[in-house]
Amino acid sequence: MNAANVAKPANAGPSAKATPPVTAAYLERAALHYLERYSASVAMLRRTLQRRVEKRCRLRDEDPSVHAEAIEAVVARAVSAGLVDDARFTAGRMAALRRRGTSARALSAKLAAKGVARDLVTEAMAAERDAADAEGTDTEEAAAMAYAKRRRLGPWRRPETREAHRDRDLAAMARAGFAYGLARRIVEAEPEEGPES
Repeated sequence: MNAANVAKPANAGPSAKATPPVTAAYLERAALHYLERYSASVAMLRRTLQRRVEKRCRLRDEDPSVHAEAIEAVVARAVSAGLVDDARFTAGRMAALRRRGTSARALSAKLAAKGVARDLVTEAMAAERDAADAEGTDTEEAAAMAYAKRRRLGPWRRPETREAHRDRDLAAMARAGFAYGLARRIVEAEPEEGPES
């Protein structure tokens, strides 16, 4: 067998590129790259950096826990520089989710999954309610309308299929986190009532 015909492993030989070590500069670059692309909470940034460190350490056969302090330092610098702000993230995310028709219950769960503290979510939702009261609107009802419209439920269904799908539409609204009374009001609304709200 000719030695030239024997395939070399992908990581063998001097030409194989070794995985560079985790450094503070690498963490800074990773954080900036992530924050350029996404709006993030502090917890999201921390998890992203931890995943990157774990991946690189796995390739280098190192313990990722030795980089925990460096990760926290980068996160703290991002917070102090104003690149990450949980209150700003929460307000922006809430507005976007409400426009899509997300209920208060689902909104709270989604923000918690993004690592936003429960008290910050509670404060943001109270501020949202106060603003809606001042404007004379109901954000939960507006979100329910947006959800029904997006999913083509209730008044946004074809008239001949509405009654047959009533229970299914109510169930969809309930799964989305809307109260039964509100869901029923939206689903049973007259077609003219739906689009104008």
